[in-house]
Amino acid sequence: MQKTRSIFLYPFSLLYGLITAVRNFLFDSGVLKPEEFNIPVICVGNLAAGGTGKTPHTEYLADLLKKEFNVAILSRGYKRKTRGFLIADSNSSVSETGDEPLQMSLKFPGIVIAVDSNRIRGVQGILRKKPETNVIILDDGFQHRRITPGFSILLSAYDRLFINDLMLPYGNLRESKTNMRRADIILITKSPESVSAIQRRIIVKQINKFPYQNLYFTSVTYSDPVPVFDGNDPAPGIFDALLTDDTGIVLVTGIADPGPLAEYIKVRSAEQVILSFGDHHRFRERDIEKITNAWNSLRSGRKYLVTTGKDAVRLREFASFAEPIRSASYYIPVGIHFLNDDQGEFDNLITDYVRKNKRNNRIS
Repeated sequence: MQKTRSIFLYPFSLLYGLITAVRNFLFDSGVLKPEEFNIPVICVGNLAAGGTGKTPHTEYLADLLKKEFNVAILSRGYKRKTRGFLIADSNSSVSETGDEPLQMSLKFPGIVIAVDSNRIRGVQGILRKKPETNVIILDDGFQHRRITPGFSILLSAYDRLFINDLMLPYGNLRESKTNMRRADIILITKSPESVSAIQRRIIVKQINKFPYQNLYFTSVTYSDPVPVFDGNDPAPGIFDALLTDDTGIVLVTGIADPGPLAEYIKVRSAEQVILSFGDHHRFRERDIEKITNAWNSLRSGRKYLVTTGKDAVRLREFASFAEPIRSASYYIPVGIHFLNDDQGEFDNLITDYVRKNKRNNRIS
């Protein structure tokens, strides 16, 4: 749901829109020259600020392409404390890489996960240090006009469509909705599995995509819980236990849109305490104390702490998690599912682009 915002922010939205429009005009008219590379580059991004599911879609692309190509993912490393170019590894910390790059590095140890706020320098660093790379995925790169991607994927959440949104700070858009034209594929994310064919057609008509664009709907999927801390036992049947009356859960999230996961937990547990922090929240000792108090407030005999994948990489850096919370802490892996049997068509578009494009040229 959209947050209610003060009407006094609207003039600032107009100003912000003017600034981004001028910047885009300079790139579109050729006054500012973007960089191109001799390697396929796939951009994953959105027009709105956060909450569209970029990370699970980026991971889906990486998992798809790694079967045939040497894949690298380039992220800006949001909220990291380091600067410049860096490749994440198993010894990296959240402060060095940011939470999402570290999460992807741990999930895909055979894939290059690099961070750099300067995307041109980041691509150059990947090609210099990992010359065997076949394709680079730009995570959250739609507004980075200084690189011309060969293929662009634009995400928009089902319940917050960009066509119904306004510019920051009054709305959530980072640039005008007309810039959807730069996308080759538009994905309507977080769609209900029950969305009807009529509802899908209405949204397609509202978006009014260009003839060269493909549009698909994806929904969120959740996998079996995974231990947050090393050495803990996996618990694939954890939610079977949560269906009993004697089970409680503390849900801890630091993501832009915790609603879907909160609903997923509520229907699978008898007692819950939900602690929602800001996106990419940097946990501190007082937060751990708050989590502990929430745990102690549960009356159930069986208790679990449940969180997200990117929150897990931040929480596991705290040694102050004591037993029994430590051994009962799990995160829920998030994935995506294509509606209307569109997965095969999407997969073919992506793999065919990488196979056929030796140079990073526009395909539209």
